[in-house]
Amino acid sequence: MKKPVLWMILTLSASLVQAQNAFVRGEELFLRNKPQEAAAFLEASLGEDPSNIKTFLYLGIAYQQLGRLDEAVAVYRKALPKAGNETARVAYNLGNVYTMKGNTALAEQYYTQAIETDSSYASAYLNRANARVSGGTLREAAADYEQYLTLEPRSPKRPQVERLIAFILEEFAAEERQKRLAEAEAQEAAERRKRLLDEVSASLQANPDDAQGVSAGSEDVLEYDGEFELD
Repeated sequence: MKKPVLWMILTLSASLVQAQNAFVRGEELFLRNKPQEAAAFLEASLGEDPSNIKTFLYLGIAYQQLGRLDEAVAVYRKALPKAGNETARVAYNLGNVYTMKGNTALAEQYYTQAIETDSSYASAYLNRANARVSGGTLREAAADYEQYLTLEPRSPKRPQVERLIAFILEEFAAEERQKRLAEAEAQEAAERRKRLLDEVSASLQANPDDAQGVSAGSEDVLEYDGEFELD
């Protein structure tokens, strides 16, 4: 084996070992809830080995914990196209970051992507439901809450979720009652107007005896002795 090739292999091997060591140290610090220290090692690991999706996930979460939301978005977006089996998790985490940023439309978009990738992702349904409540699409939110309970029937959040569903359904019921009441009132008002117009029209109906002459503004009737010309 030629020396340049051997040197290249040794250099690559050393880089991979360094990246692995950085990841192990970053993971250790991350799991010990030390995001600031973990981020530095995870960044180093990512620079040496950009194929490790777990590094992206750890680093993104560390950035979220540190409030560095734009950097978290950048990390997740970079990971998403190559996430493979972790696509749902990366999309879900992106949804969480956009929720933290107050962008419920994008949050809903990425929760939807997570669900489309993994239809059993219960937390994605729950968080998408919350995003939909914020966005005002309550009917869709109720459906997501119900699907969450189907997937997580023993969830400790079940009482709160059930109350939310009941509240949303009651809102729709109240809205429907109000709509029917408004329609009934509008119909009644329309019928009253028609009756009034019919009565007024009937009272103003000309009597045949009233068509004897042309009023001149007094009780006299003007007569015209000339001939009309029709040419």
